[in-house]
Amino acid sequence: MDEPTPEAIRPRDREAILQSLRSGVVPRRGQRFIQVGRKLEIEALLRDIETVRDGGSALRFVIGEFGSGKTFFLFLVRAIAMERGLVCAHADLNPDRRLHGTSGEARSLYSELMANLATRSRPEGGAAPSVVERFVSSALSAAKARGESVDSVLSERLGSLAELVGGYDFAEVVAAYWRGHNTGDDRLKTDAIRWLRGEFTTKTDARRALGVRTIVDDDNFYDQLKLFARFVRLAEYGGLLVCLDEMVNLYKLANTRARASNYEQILRILNDSFQGASVGLGFLMGGTPEFLMDERRGLYSYEALRSRLGANQFAVDGFKDLSGPVLLLQNLTQEEIYVLLLKLRGIFAGGGPLGSRIPDEALVAFLDHCYRKVGEAYFRTPRNTIRAFLELLAVLDQNPQASWQDLLPGVTLENERNSDLNVAGIGGLADNEIASFEI
Repeated sequence: MDEPTPEAIRPRDREAILQSLRSGVVPRRGQRFIQVGRKLEIEALLRDIETVRDGGSALRFVIGEFGSGKTFFLFLVRAIAMERGLVCAHADLNPDRRLHGTSGEARSLYSELMANLATRSRPEGGAAPSVVERFVSSALSAAKARGESVDSVLSERLGSLAELVGGYDFAEVVAAYWRGHNTGDDRLKTDAIRWLRGEFTTKTDARRALGVRTIVDDDNFYDQLKLFARFVRLAEYGGLLVCLDEMVNLYKLANTRARASNYEQILRILNDSFQGASVGLGFLMGGTPEFLMDERRGLYSYEALRSRLGANQFAVDGFKDLSGPVLLLQNLTQEEIYVLLLKLRGIFAGGGPLGSRIPDEALVAFLDHCYRKVGEAYFRTPRNTIRAFLELLAVLDQNPQASWQDLLPGVTLENERNSDLNVAGIGGLADNEIASFEI
């Protein structure tokens, strides 16, 4: 199995990967260098991306335990989507950011999504001005080619938005951005971007700045996302992919009515996606099994969602169905964890002498140690295994006199527990056939 070569990874990406993984969070860049497994799941999401690019809609619930790789999977799909010309927005839900609210929670979620709006050329976020600028530049080019005024071309292209809820004011705001662009009025351009990002809190301020009577609020959160999805296609992107993580925070809501209102919003999104009512809009929602399956507080507590999200009754005894809306992340295999350690060793060593001090047998010994400490959980929730391995590499890197044989017995994982399970023999792991997936 080939390890990442130092030349293939820029120093900035290398540091981002290592620092993020040691902190227990997902790196924002360089996911392709550490991706293993999930081949079938990624292929299923690739089909969804193509559906969105074709003007369709898609919705997936990515379900897995804490530390199982949900967030990494979402970021990986997000990166693939941007490579294929989609605009991506992502946000984590929390008590102040929800799909439905009465005190600004939904507007806060929308603002967070827009702040994290990303494209291939702006993967770190903050891409809203770039998207609008691309739309204006496209209209300028079309007007010049057709010998028409820019205003007439803008009016023609934005006219398709009028059929949607809030479309008229959305078009007026984009037109205001063009006026600011054309006259050099940076304040007008800034106000237009602020409106599109949901940063206006009162209708009075929006009317004074832009001449529109509405703002993004809790009531039109989802309608605004549908408008923006149409708009990015007018700007010659493939569509909009919205990634929502930490959906378990809806499950944790103590107020039954608030929880039901958020589940109703999910049902609306699901129905629109299944019926093709959204154009160029995809959703990925990451959550834990209890968020989905708990019949008292999870999505299954809402009968309309339970009937739509139930598992395929014929997908049993090893048979899979990845065409449904729910994607249950499978455990990483021992082979895939081994491949992951190979990749991490190559990234950490960076071509230095450390790589030779951690031979392949050390990786097998580390996996065996993990299995003895926590049983099969070491590959079901790989976050702690990754952190422990990087900590081992850090000590070896900073202490040349140390050897992995001396340090390995002292390695511990979080949530360590005694296990009566028989230790699986993994000594021959290096000789097994290794399956991995690369972007």
